[in-house]
Amino acid sequence: MSIFAKLFSKYAPKPMEGMKYKVKLPKGTLPTYINLTPYYKLAWKVMGAKANKNIKDKKYAKLESDLIKAHMLVRPQEYLAYVYFSALLAGIGGAVGAGVIIALSLMVTTGLTQILLIMAGLAIAILPPVALYMILPSSPASRAKKRAKDIDAHLSPAMDFIASLSSADVTTATIFKELATRDEYGEIAREAEWITRDTELLGKDILTAIAEASKRSPSTKWQEFLQGVITTATSGGRLKPFFLTKADEYEKEGKINMRRKMENMGMFAEIYVTVGVAFPLFLVVILAIMALISNASKSAMVVMVLEVTVLVMIPMIIFVFAYFIYSTSKEVG
Repeated sequence: MSIFAKLFSKYAPKPMEGMKYKVKLPKGTLPTYINLTPYYKLAWKVMGAKANKNIKDKKYAKLESDLIKAHMLVRPQEYLAYVYFSALLAGIGGAVGAGVIIALSLMVTTGLTQILLIMAGLAIAILPPVALYMILPSSPASRAKKRAKDIDAHLSPAMDFIASLSSADVTTATIFKELATRDEYGEIAREAEWITRDTELLGKDILTAIAEASKRSPSTKWQEFLQGVITTATSGGRLKPFFLTKADEYEKEGKINMRRKMENMGMFAEIYVTVGVAFPLFLVVILAIMALISNASKSAMVVMVLEVTVLVMIPMIIFVFAYFIYSTSKEVG
């Protein structure tokens, strides 16, 4: 039985005896099959038993929720097997690299250089698997936070779209269905897509689908909006004024956030002029003068400091400030 048939048989309402039950899908719609990549399949074969055993550990209690919020379509056991297998491969590769480095150091070098190379080999053998084992389990949570930022960034224009359709007396289910087709709204379109899937494929009513979408969304603002839709609808209120109010609220909030980010960029530009331009300029001038008036031994040391300042410190300062300005301007854009 295909995955589509299993999902349908599990979640669809049971037909009455002697009756045929059909779900009408839009023309051209095909079921989506969730297939693991070859790497995930190999990881599951090698580490599946260990992952099934350790998935009940308390430190992995939020893994399933994080995977859902990140829209990573794998089971927590499969992802944990991927973590173990990646750490194992990193350990094997690090051990091989460390063995080569240590063997060459024993054959070619002596003294302090040999000790440093041996320590570097041990670090190569230990650090990569430990780093992967510590970082990969938190990767779904990081991806969920990234999705939450994307949702919050697109919330104001998406709410204008929802309010416009609501003003034309479009039903709530149709609003989310149309929203799911608009890629310009980023991850909000993906959230609406899941709501439409629940209503049209799994046969759930729109309020149930919205309630479940609220629980699995990584964005607090989007959760509050969906819960507001449910509260308004179940209490007998009208959704059109609610959508219009929310659109106005998020528009004002977006303007405030934009103004705050622009002010932060201005302040950071002033800091850059002081730290990234004036300070290195004065430091280079002072070091150059010290190199000219010092004796030979001190002059060589001052020149080395000057080279480090020009070749390392100044490029690092420029890179850090440029990256911050780029990321901030991207958010503002």
